[in-house]
Amino acid sequence: MTMGQSLLRREIDRRTVLGGIAGAAALTGGLATFAGPAFAADAKGAGAFVGSPASDAYGARKHDGAGARTPFVTIEAEGGRLGGAAAVRSIAAGAAVPTVATLELEASGYGLVELKSTGDSVTLVNRTRVSANTLVVRASIPDAPTGGGITARLNLYVDGKFRQAITLDSKQAWLYRNPDGQLSGMWDDPQTGGAPYRFYNEFPVWVAGAPIRPGSSIMLRKDADNSALVYHIDCVDLENVAAPRKQPAGSLSVISYGADPNFGTDSTIAIQKAVDDARAKGKSVWIPAGKYLTNSLAPTPLDFTGVTVNGAGMWYSIIYRAAPLPTPTGWRSKTLVGSGTVLTDIQIDSNAIFRGIGGEGGDDYSILAVGAGGWLIDRVWTRHCDANWLSGTNGIIQNCRTADSYGDGFNVNNSNAADPDKLGHNMTVRNNFARGTGDDGFAVYSDSGTAGTNGQVVNVAVVHNTAVAPWWANGIRVAGGENIRVLNNWVDSASSNNAMDIGVFGDTGHPLVSCTVRGNVLLRGGGWNGIRYGVHIGSPSATSHFPTAYTNAMLEDNVISGALRSGLFIDKMYERVTIKNNRIENPADGGVQIAAGVTGTGSFVGNTVRGLSSGQEPYQNDSESTFVATLKGNSWQRAGHS
Repeated sequence: MTMGQSLLRREIDRRTVLGGIAGAAALTGGLATFAGPAFAADAKGAGAFVGSPASDAYGARKHDGAGARTPFVTIEAEGGRLGGAAAVRSIAAGAAVPTVATLELEASGYGLVELKSTGDSVTLVNRTRVSANTLVVRASIPDAPTGGGITARLNLYVDGKFRQAITLDSKQAWLYRNPDGQLSGMWDDPQTGGAPYRFYNEFPVWVAGAPIRPGSSIMLRKDADNSALVYHIDCVDLENVAAPRKQPAGSLSVISYGADPNFGTDSTIAIQKAVDDARAKGKSVWIPAGKYLTNSLAPTPLDFTGVTVNGAGMWYSIIYRAAPLPTPTGWRSKTLVGSGTVLTDIQIDSNAIFRGIGGEGGDDYSILAVGAGGWLIDRVWTRHCDANWLSGTNGIIQNCRTADSYGDGFNVNNSNAADPDKLGHNMTVRNNFARGTGDDGFAVYSDSGTAGTNGQVVNVAVVHNTAVAPWWANGIRVAGGENIRVLNNWVDSASSNNAMDIGVFGDTGHPLVSCTVRGNVLLRGGGWNGIRYGVHIGSPSATSHFPTAYTNAMLEDNVISGALRSGLFIDKMYERVTIKNNRIENPADGGVQIAAGVTGTGSFVGNTVRGLSSGQEPYQNDSESTFVATLKGNSWQRAGHS
């Protein structure tokens, strides 16, 4: 047993002692750590965003401890100083919700800076405690006229002096819905006639020269040699990346097996040989700093089952999948994690250009995790892949990032199968950061299968995570399950759907037997994909395997702020809910709304709704004869509303 696997065993045992809550009790006042420190203690993730959300225009006050603690701090571009004819584009509170995706809706904070003419600039001041040797610039540049993207540079100045040119591209952005408006296909060809979306990409940058000190200014300027017609800047992450980690004693280096850290030759076979040898010898695997080309020659997923695999850090050890495009049928590039795997300190990136697992766009799961024996994924950064698809028993994913995905950020599930290695039991998702995901930022998905024989997902904790600007679906989704806990997360700026969705998924989805949603901050949401909300609660439909099942959920001590429509919408058909001590602020429509046709019960105690527009109701029950609501101590009662 390697050191990593020993720590995994210890963590599973510790979590069991804590009563199955995956260490949530130990997170009060700071994240519990495992296999090394959590993200930097002086950077509090979403709460450290400059201009949003701690000083959010909608007035939301940060809950202590909500969201992930990250090693970077994000500065929103729209809070910067503009130069030339640069302009802020944003969605004003109460404005009509667009019916298609827009640059504003897909931006964090629903705002961005547009640089259109030579000399246009935005200047951001480093008011953090971070002396940044790296940046991540989230930006959008136009597509090529016939699709496929362009490449262009944008100049970076520090304290008024030119520092370097940043290379941006749109090769993995600008997808187009099918002409009938359906999601299927997601072709990136504008000639298909579909409406565009997925406008942004993140661009990691090593800062040339000295780190950008606190108090220094960072200017992004469109100069004469910057060739894109327009640059749309969403935000910039500042981070001080530590030196690469050292090789663990006794580990097997993939370079010794022929892996190429210089991105010259395909390293898939060499990496797998190192893993197989380590498995046989009871050793761990070391992936030194470098960029490793994989999956360019053969459709062979890397399989890390039962092995500890360590890298030098998520900025240093990069596994890059470069599947042929268009990708041949059946070509797979996912990374497999199984029972006993410990995977830490790497980055996984790909050349995929649109969604479709194993499809012609090169897409595949970031990580596919299964196994009845437990696994750990820690400090891993996934980019331009599909979901981190997470099943099994006693699985833990923590301190990770995902960006620009074509599917969910992190999806805990039973893998749509009746398989003892894919149960979705006792799973933990904590202290992770997702931005720009192509489906739910974080999801719990319990599916019964066509025959209804798949087991229920049980005992899942989604704790202290941050989801920002998913370009499709919801910030967080709970779709079935039992004893699901969604605690102290931060969601901001869902583009198409809700900040949070609670209920089931499709006709084969298991009912939601029990769910606690507590201490979350849910900003904005209620986007362009039909009528959406801050929080939506639903239940199985009449055509479901479980047509009369109730959704059972408790929402307590959450902040729901700046929803583009109603703050909380309780939908058909069968609901049992407890809504306690929540604060709903500045929804564009009503505060709490129960739709017509709902049956069940609801307890509403100590909730506050404020910042309503003229004519909007803080509480409205359109199912009074079938949905029995108990109301006590809510703000609309104190204000004299019925």
